[in-house]
Amino acid sequence: MNPRYITTVDELDNRVGLAPKERETMETVTDTFPFRTNDYYLSLIDWKNRHDPLRRIVIPDASELTGCGSSDPSCERDFTRKPGLQHKYDQTGLLLLTDVCGGICRFCFRKRLFMSCERETVKDISGSLDYIREHKEITNILLSGGDPLMLETKRLEGVLRELREIPHVNIIRIGSKLLAYNPYRILNDPALLSVLSRYSTAEKRIYVMAHFNHPRELTEVSMQAADALRKAGVAVVNQTPILHGINNDPDTLTALFRKVSFAGISPYYVFQCRPSLGNQIFQVPVEQSYEILQKSWQACSGLAKRARFVMSHATGKIEFVGKTAGHVFMRYHQAADPANIGKFMVFKANPVARWFDDYRHALTDYTPRKMWLF
Repeated sequence: MNPRYITTVDELDNRVGLAPKERETMETVTDTFPFRTNDYYLSLIDWKNRHDPLRRIVIPDASELTGCGSSDPSCERDFTRKPGLQHKYDQTGLLLLTDVCGGICRFCFRKRLFMSCERETVKDISGSLDYIREHKEITNILLSGGDPLMLETKRLEGVLRELREIPHVNIIRIGSKLLAYNPYRILNDPALLSVLSRYSTAEKRIYVMAHFNHPRELTEVSMQAADALRKAGVAVVNQTPILHGINNDPDTLTALFRKVSFAGISPYYVFQCRPSLGNQIFQVPVEQSYEILQKSWQACSGLAKRARFVMSHATGKIEFVGKTAGHVFMRYHQAADPANIGKFMVFKANPVARWFDDYRHALTDYTPRKMWLF
């Protein structure tokens, strides 16, 4: 099976049948935020349930047009060193290889790639490779976009080959939601698995950073694809934001963590949903997200609760580590300024805060020295 991709409301209507008003509303949304999915993923949605969480992940909703948000909430442009290459953390380089995905998540934090005529991804990465060669502190590369597994296998192989020729690049990560959106991309392409096996070695692994947001995305086929990746020597981990109407309840998160860990997929990050354009309907207050996560872990083994709860802020990955009735506690798990890594922060509790800035902007002085005082 090779799923057929669907990119217009007309095609969706032909596939599932939409009410006239519903169709009109969706077309209004897609005038601003593009739409993309495929037959396989549509088959997982319960179309009798207008609040089906998988529907919410990929089907346009009028509420996306309400509220505020940023096109670049983590200020990625500030860390772009070459076209398509970001270097924010010393050890990590990020290559944006494509602006195509297996589906466009309605909560995507990088949806500007699908909306703007200005290209941030590049086909010719020679300049980026030169930069990586010159910066020997870079030990791992994250391939992202878009979804790198949407590339032709031959092109992906070329990228992997050139990266493997750089001695100090040890880990290559591939950020992909295709295990959820289209696992047949992996199962139906033996050449892809062969390429991944060739460049994922005992000493220098390739990791696939999967994006399962809801336990129903872990179908038998998707788990077969994950198993095929492991047999090719690829490590598979999972990351997800906490999303209103999709997984913002302890039972759903428990089921997700259990299911991925039972399948040998390690939970990696749980993200606070970034305040991108159109994302307000998916955001859950930070402290509520933390409490949901803690409750979900009560029924999980240690293997199922290895993820860290973080905000990918412009200044770094900020881990939310605890709270009391009056205060919340955070630390820099990673930081754009290496001197901040591990630094601890204490803020007054703010039950309506949805992002790190909601805490620090409550201070008259939010320099690091002030933030780290009780």
